[in-house]
Amino acid sequence: MNLPTLPCLCVAIAMALLVAGCGKPKVEALPPGTTVLALGDSLTYGTGATPETSYPSHLASATRWTVVNGGIPGDTAQQGCDRLPSLLDEYRPALVLVFLGGNDFLRMRPPAALKDGLQRCIAAARAAAIPLVLLAVPTLGLSGFSDASLYAEFAKAANVPIASPGLGALLRNDALRADAIHLNGDGYRALATNVAGELRRLGYLSP
Repeated sequence: MNLPTLPCLCVAIAMALLVAGCGKPKVEALPPGTTVLALGDSLTYGTGATPETSYPSHLASATRWTVVNGGIPGDTAQQGCDRLPSLLDEYRPALVLVFLGGNDFLRMRPPAALKDGLQRCIAAARAAAIPLVLLAVPTLGLSGFSDASLYAEFAKAANVPIASPGLGALLRNDALRADAIHLNGDGYRALATNVAGELRRLGYLSP
């Protein structure tokens, strides 16, 4: 190797390493009026409250986005994610929020089934080139409700952003619950506030 070319080579290598180390593409905040799809089960639908006081409705008020409520009570992760392709075709959202898995836990479905269901959501969103954020669902343990570790592990392996909406803490507050596993209107407002904070942290919502 000729010495005069060494500095150029070093610069080229440094630039290549810099580009490789930049990580995920920069997320741009979504402007008011943007369509966002909230996919989920009864906690997204708003069981325990009214459609106007569901978490997607509160999130729309907090963000000024158009938030589509894609929640169906009783859906497992597989059932919810099987609905995603048609919802993407219908609404063409700029972002999908996936809040599924509670019914998998209640029915004691194996973790592999839950992960497979969530993977279907990721595949559908990626095929449509639409970003997706996974919202962690809590499970009931000896210390009460807390986010299931499965979500963080799955999100890391699947390379998708994860957000903790703090549902476990909200369910521990009697004033925010409609029943053992659902929130009331005030609870869903608090849930939406937590989701908005996480989306702000991820860059999808302006400070």
